[in-house]
Amino acid sequence: MAQPGACPGQEDGVRQVTLSMQRLRVLPPAVLGDPALESLDLDRNKLRSIAGISKLCNLKKLILSKNEIVDFPDEIQSLVRLEKLELNQNQIRVIPEGVFCHLPRLKHLRLNNNRLSALPRDLAACRGSLQYLNISNNLFRTFPQPVLQLACLQELHVQNNALRQLPRELFQGQSLKMVKASGNPLREPPSEVCAGGIQQIQNYFNQLQHSSGQEDKRVKTMFLGASLAGKSTICQSLKQGQTKLVPKEERTVGIEISEFQIEDFTFLFWDFAGQLEYYMTHHVFITPQALVILVINLHMYQITDQSFKELVGFWINNLFMRVPNSVVLPVGTHVDCCREEEVEEKRRDIMAKIAAMLVERKSNLAHFIGNLEGSEEPKFYVDQWERLKEMESHTLTILHLVAVNCTDHSDIKKLEATILEHVKKEELFPEVVRVLPPVYRQVEAAIVAIAQSEEMAGHGMMDFQYLLSKLSQRESLATLGRELLQDILRYLHRIGLLVWYEEIKHLASTVFLQPTFLITMFKLLVRYRLVQQLESISVDTLIGEHATIRDRSNWVWTFKSKAMLCHRAVRALVKHQLFSEGMQDVFEEIMGHGPHRGRGKLFSLLEHFELCLEVRHTKALNPQASEFVPGKPWETTQGCDESWYLFPTYLNQTQEVSEVWGGDHPEDLHIRAYFSPEIPEGFFQRFLVKACSFYSTHWVAKVTCLLVCNGRALLIKENNQRAYSYLELRCRKPAGRTGFQFAWDFLVAAVFIVQKLAEAWPGLHVCVKTPCRTAGCPAELIWPDMDGTNTTTKEDVKTCGTCGHRFGAELLLPKVPRPPEQPPAQPSAHYYVTSYGTTTFGSSSIHVSHQVRRLPPPWGRPQGPMLVAKLVLSPRF
Repeated sequence: MAQPGACPGQEDGVRQVTLSMQRLRVLPPAVLGDPALESLDLDRNKLRSIAGISKLCNLKKLILSKNEIVDFPDEIQSLVRLEKLELNQNQIRVIPEGVFCHLPRLKHLRLNNNRLSALPRDLAACRGSLQYLNISNNLFRTFPQPVLQLACLQELHVQNNALRQLPRELFQGQSLKMVKASGNPLREPPSEVCAGGIQQIQNYFNQLQHSSGQEDKRVKTMFLGASLAGKSTICQSLKQGQTKLVPKEERTVGIEISEFQIEDFTFLFWDFAGQLEYYMTHHVFITPQALVILVINLHMYQITDQSFKELVGFWINNLFMRVPNSVVLPVGTHVDCCREEEVEEKRRDIMAKIAAMLVERKSNLAHFIGNLEGSEEPKFYVDQWERLKEMESHTLTILHLVAVNCTDHSDIKKLEATILEHVKKEELFPEVVRVLPPVYRQVEAAIVAIAQSEEMAGHGMMDFQYLLSKLSQRESLATLGRELLQDILRYLHRIGLLVWYEEIKHLASTVFLQPTFLITMFKLLVRYRLVQQLESISVDTLIGEHATIRDRSNWVWTFKSKAMLCHRAVRALVKHQLFSEGMQDVFEEIMGHGPHRGRGKLFSLLEHFELCLEVRHTKALNPQASEFVPGKPWETTQGCDESWYLFPTYLNQTQEVSEVWGGDHPEDLHIRAYFSPEIPEGFFQRFLVKACSFYSTHWVAKVTCLLVCNGRALLIKENNQRAYSYLELRCRKPAGRTGFQFAWDFLVAAVFIVQKLAEAWPGLHVCVKTPCRTAGCPAELIWPDMDGTNTTTKEDVKTCGTCGHRFGAELLLPKVPRPPEQPPAQPSAHYYVTSYGTTTFGSSSIHVSHQVRRLPPPWGRPQGPMLVAKLVLSPRF
């Protein structure tokens, strides 16, 4: 095995060779000369064929993913012992008959990310062995029938094809445990049903056995745009079928939801407030497979870059990032305030600038892809390259701008006709038609009737069990069971008709029959002009919360300076707003009962969506505890200090963080996470909540954050300029080898938080780079794909390709410097932990063996018991 980079060896007695990322174009003779070989990994090479592979007659595992194979290798049929075959991410269009009938032991098959539109009939020969099949990201328009004969299949991936239907027979066996089918224009079962998993799909088909399915044509329609653009006026006019001007004082606060019918299509209108303060919650409800109506006030619009950015570009960018496959209909309003030629001029300018944004985004993605492909070691960036290629395949469809006079009934009818014309186009809205069992429609109609009934409270909240009992009282739903209702509620939640957060512990038993009240809960604390709301809390409300006017002044000052509110302030603020809207009956349920007991539904929501952070007080360890085990909660003394909550969206930029940090040093470990097209609105605030929940010692400001862990500080700064958006992360250069390990672990943990949050924006590209450490050098080193080990390079030295300077790799990438020699073994350290001080090192456990009561000192002052614990630690490197 003389091939450079080859990794021969044995694992559990299996002879294996790994030749991934070697740029191979042919199989090395040395590999083909070992017929005893059982595992061969040829991932990420340049192979177009694998001539000679039939010589490896004992091969059980063959990895050929991410090569350049176009024609399926016929020789694979000779590998009769094969159990695992991966040919994903090639360019295969056809698999010939006569291959799989010779592979009776095949258990695992990956064919995803090719150009397949059919599977060979003889795949059914693997019916007694095949357990895993991945054919996602191909060109299947109909479900491949051979798959239905795979009796042992447990996991099936068919995402991102062109499937309209999944056959009922697929779900009749007992073996299948998982099916992933997102990204298909599914009608039967709808994608919202598939998202519920195997059991929900089986229940869906069981219902269809009892009665034929009914077609449901429904379109979620989102109205976006700047404040006072006319969104509510258009929404109300379309709904009522006549012009309906909405006064300025009645403009949308948060999000308003309504439903209306055009022919046989049901439109669910979501009217989003335009003020920036509300956008923190908007992204939660901006979902794919919806029609986006972008409303633009043509009277306010000026033919300038700044005006376009504020009224149009901001929304287009956020749609790029959040729902990159959306269909957007721009609607220009207030045309009655403009000259006819002015309307046409502004229409052309808007459409031209949007087209330029689309071209720029496509160009940027091509540039990023080219950078990775042109690097010296492209094999290290395959995952990032694939992510970019996936983003490149997204299409944000911008329809022609429609200009309307909201006071003219004929213009409203023209807009209605335009909307209907577009939603009927299958190429634009392939999922608009869903096939549903009759019981789904019956439950939906019953829930709508309950929500609109006089006995239903205005908030629309209902206990799940009570809702089930109410529905079961109807003759047509007398046999409705808990499991079926859960399935239907999940479906109605995903299409936006109601809200049910079964994954949030404190909300799992509550169904929001009117999603608008959920928005009301959000806007209690995430809203426009919150300071004025605080200042207007009435004296009666203050007295009810055992507070004074001076307390209210302190709340206002603390909120303005630190973006924090204590629990009493939140209760008073929420009570003030709910009582003013006649909703006092739900106050305790939303806020929890009593000033210190329970937090109610509001904080469960805000913390789930990372909109606020409870600032926890440090408590002393309980000297009566029997043990302290890392990874488990440590018992503390019980205190009654009032809780405080941080709302990052209201933070100011202060100098406190910079002062604690002490300024940047040239020797700092320093990386940047770049965002394209920009850092989404509210992203940094969500990062603060997530990061500060992990690291309890922190200082925060509007665009900066300082985290502290085990005495080491990490600074994060946001820079959000056009074409130059990034988060900068810095920590001090460590003094020793173990210091590098901890410093890079800290930095990588922050990067992982960023990457995890970025998953909520499918069209957002995040790239981590390290700037060259030479002063004035503009070069940056792109981080390779992360494999989960926190080590991104095996090199000890890195050379800058721009300035030519050489640096230790540990200064640029996650790596621990190589030790000069093996340090001598050190004895275990012993520590004593007392009730007046604590310490934590490594993963050791602390076990309390006994407590000793000390005698009073000579001067007679009594002392409490001293907790004595023996802590045995082994130093880690």
